[in-house]
Parts: sequence; C-alpha cells; structure tokens
Amino acid sequence: MGLFNRLFGTSEKKVEQPDVRFGRYSDSYKSSDNYRAWDEALEHFETEAFLESYKSFFRYLRDEREDNVRCWQQNEVVHFELYQGSKKICGTADAQHLRAEARIAHSNELNVNFMRQLIERNFDLSYSRFSLDDKNNITIVFDTFTLDGSPYKLYYALKEMAVNADKQDDLLLEEFKSLEQVENSHLTDLTDAEKEAKYHYFQQEIAGVLNEMEQGQLNREQYPGGIAYLLLDLTYRLDYLTKPEGYTMEVLERMHRLYFAKDNKTIAQKNKLLVKEFRKLAERPKADFFREMYRVKTTFGITAPVNHEQVASVIDGEINNMDWYRDNGYAKIAQAIPHYIVGFSIFNYALPKPDRDLFHLYFQITEQAYFQSLGFTLDFYDPIKNSFNRRAIRRAIEQIVEENEDKYEPVSPLYSILRYESMVDFSKSFLLMVRNLEVMKRD
Repeated sequence: MGLFNRLFGTSEKKVEQPDVRFGRYSDSYKSSDNYRAWDEALEHFETEAFLESYKSFFRYLRDEREDNVRCWQQNEVVHFELYQGSKKICGTADAQHLRAEARIAHSNELNVNFMRQLIERNFDLSYSRFSLDDKNNITIVFDTFTLDGSPYKLYYALKEMAVNADKQDDLLLEEFKSLEQVENSHLTDLTDAEKEAKYHYFQQEIAGVLNEMEQGQLNREQYPGGIAYLLLDLTYRLDYLTKPEGYTMEVLERMHRLYFAKDNKTIAQKNKLLVKEFRKLAERPKADFFREMYRVKTTFGITAPVNHEQVASVIDGEINNMDWYRDNGYAKIAQAIPHYIVGFSIFNYALPKPDRDLFHLYFQITEQAYFQSLGFTLDFYDPIKNSFNRRAIRRAIEQIVEENEDKYEPVSPLYSILRYESMVDFSKSFLLMVRNLEVMKRD
C-alpha cells in the first residue's frame, strides 16, 4: 500500500488533532481578498468616498479564522469593532470624523500611582492617549478628522491603541488590586485538561533548566554563554508552546528585553536576572497561571515580516555553536541551541509561512511528549529506543510543502541532510535542511 501511495499520489487519512493554538498571532498571512480590500480602501480614500474606504479598510483587517473584526453601516455612520487579545476596540466613523475607544479597567477610586503611570505612558504614544471616561473606566482613545485619516494612518493608529490596550489591562490589574476587569465576555476559557498540561510543562521545564544550571557539569561561571542558551531557549519555548496571556506573557517579553539590552552587564549578570524572573514565575500560585490561560481573538501582529534569507542568517549565526557542547558531552546545552534558534525566530519575526510551519513541526518532533499531553496523536520519535519515524517526519514535511504551494514557489527539501543518530544530531540537520530551502512567494 505504501508503494501504491507513492506511485499514484494517494495519501493516508489525516488524523484530526486538537484545536490548540501556539505562539503569537501574525497578520502577515493575509489572503488575496484582504489585499484587494486594501487597494479598494486606498482608491476610495483618494476619491473622498470615505465611508466606502472605511468599510474596505476593515475588510482588510478581518481574519475569517479569527472572526476578529465587525463593521456595519447605519445611515451615514460606519460602526466597527475589533479584538486584540483581551480587549475590544469600538468606534464610529462618518464623513467628517473617526473615533475609536477601548476600555481597559474600571476604577472605583482614583489612584495617584496608576494615573501618573498612564500620563507618563501617553508621552510614548504617537496617535492615541490614555484617559478616564465619565464612569471612571481607564480607556485608550484615538480620533482623527476624515481628511487626515488615510488607511495608512488608521492601520498604525489602531494597532498602537489595540496593542497597548491589550498589554496594559493585565499589567495594571496585576499591580493595582483596586482595579476591576471590564469587557472580557469575548474571551474563551481553555479546558482544565489543557491548562493542567501547560502548567505541568511550564513548571517542569523551569525546574529542569534551573537544575541543569546548579547540578550540571558545565561550569556556569566559566561558560555563561552556554547557560544563556538554556535560559533564552526556555523563555521563547514557554512563550510559543504554552501561549500565556497577561502577566506571564509580559514577564517573558521583559526577559527578552533584559538579555538584549545594551546596558554593559555581562552575560553572567544577565543570566542571574533571568533566573530570578523564572523563579518568580515558578512560585506564582497555580490559580494565577490558570487565569491567564484563555483564548483570544487578535487583529494586529507585533512582529515584523522577514524573508527566508534572514531566517537562514539566524541559523548560520548560531547553529555551529552547538558542536563544541555536543562533542564534549553537554547534550542539554547543545540541544538548547537549535531550540533557541527556532524560538528566537518565531518570537521576533513574522516568518514566511513555510518556515513557520517547519519550525512548528520541529517542536512537534523535539517536544513530542508535551504535544501528546495536549491530546495530539504524534509518532515522530520513540525516546526509549532513541529512534525516529522517518516516514512520518518526511510525510509531515511533504504536507507542509503541499499546503504552501498556492502562495510559494515549489519548495524542495533536501531530505538527505537529515540525520537520525540522536535528537541533537537530528535537530541540527533539520535546521540545516530549512536553511537550504529556497522559499519564494509567487508573483
């Protein structure tokens, strides 16, 4: 049957997998309908058909899979709603003016500390502003005259207010206990089983890295770079695989900023800062972690698009650093380096779709036990026998290639590059296979 399938192109029935989301949302993978709507928005704006321009603009923002944007017209007014994480942005637009607003939190009593914070943050905003409405709700507002409200300006202004609204509500609620949550009926709670699997993985992986630092053979003072790979890999992997919202998400982002800040701190000093943050996360009550486990709708991505050459450059810059650790018996450090490459790339960039899909497959193979705990049916690797299911891996790669053929030129992976002696060897060879792809969008 396998030979028959290969000869005549039939495929095995695809196994239905759980609907679990991973990683940050990206708005870089829009359909041709979205791009047509953008062109229409520009054309309508140029001819001063402003209401039509608005409606086309919001069609451009809408992602059917997310169901993230609603837009409708009543008389001579366009109404719109869009979602960004835990926040809903509502607004109206007519022939003269557009206004958008998002409620962030409710305050029963005005607090000088959070009010001062919001005023200070207003200086960092280019289009919008934090304010209080007449019901003591902390809001973020953007408004513009229609003549000055081109689709370009609307995109960057709404993105600014949406991203800041989504980020600040959880941070303010975490810091100021007197504030109350508002407008969260659109959030979808995860199942208890998914929360438990993510919490267990979160705790297990932090404990594993801290134990490797303290009990492992590598001298962390002599080789701080190796320890940094462990900590950064953990940061990006937890962010992508557990997809936390709120406080935990912000802490992981802060850890990234701490490490790459140009502050004259040594790598060893930065490692200590990251360890301190991880200990805080591990010590948080389970209930607090569970409160951040919910599904959201998102409109704007926060990462910049890159091409495949930039992905290849990241791989080239790091991949050979794992050889010394592998050859000298530090397998966990060696494994952390390809993990770091994948996690760093997904965290920082909106990757070409084939690259992102292959990097997700990389985690499915290397972190198979975690995916299985979430209910996925995967059979890529047997840890007891240290053996790989080569056929399943190749079939998964082929499926990714096929799913991207409508938007990308044919991709021809060099399967001969893949090595199966150990997980470390496989990880390096898999990234080299990705690095050598020619990923080009169709015209």
